Amino acid sequence: MRAPPLLLLLAACAPPPCAAAAPTPPGWDPAPDAPWCPYKVLPEGPEAGGGRLCFRSPARGFRCQAPGCAAHASASRSLRASVLRNRSVLLQWRLAPAEARRVRAFALNCSWRGAYTRFPCERVLLGASCRDYLLPDVHDGVRYRLCLQPLPLRAEPAAAAAPEPAGPAECVEFAAEPAGMREIVVAMTAVGGSICVMLVVICLLVAYITENLMHPAFGRPGLRRQP
Repeated sequence: MRAPPLLLLLAACAPPPCAAAAPTPPGWDPAPDAPWCPYKVLPEGPEAGGGRLCFRSPARGFRCQAPGCAAHASASRSLRASVLRNRSVLLQWRLAPAEARRVRAFALNCSWRGAYTRFPCERVLLGASCRDYLLPDVHDGVRYRLCLQPLPLRAEPAAAAAPEPAGPAECVEFAAEPAGMREIVVAMTAVGGSICVMLVVICLLVAYITENLMHPAFGRPGLRRQP
């Protein structure tokens, strides 16, 4: 039995099936229902344990805007460090949903470059729900390197607080701009502008005095006495 011509025409004009849309990469803003971030600052040294467990709320609505903030990103653009004028650094990272389900924690390592070698500055173990971390104080003019390592899930829990990382870590480097020198330059520019204005006013005042008060006879004709 042949199909009616109208059905054949509708089948020919029907659009092809749509392909599955690519997943949208997550943004920098945390979700409205994002939980608190548990983290632990580990002490320096070879030992992995120790440290006090702390919690921080996600940084919602943060925007890095010049000149009060300078943003630095990793090679894959998934890790970002926002250096603020108050010498604090907000570190943010994002993961695809499929990758986030395979992560149980994050290991953050901080180091700074000396004249001949690198020195460690901070080691932090963050929970799987964390997407940002705030470094409260960095030194001006020092080259910092922050590396974030996702720690994958494993079958049985281990006693170690900082397990061995698996896979390459995302790293970002930055140097905080010296705030004191910037403020000195701004102050000197303002003082120099004020001095220039004062000099112009003084020059105009001297020209006015010279023209109108020092030589009054040159501006009007003399009167002759009648005999």
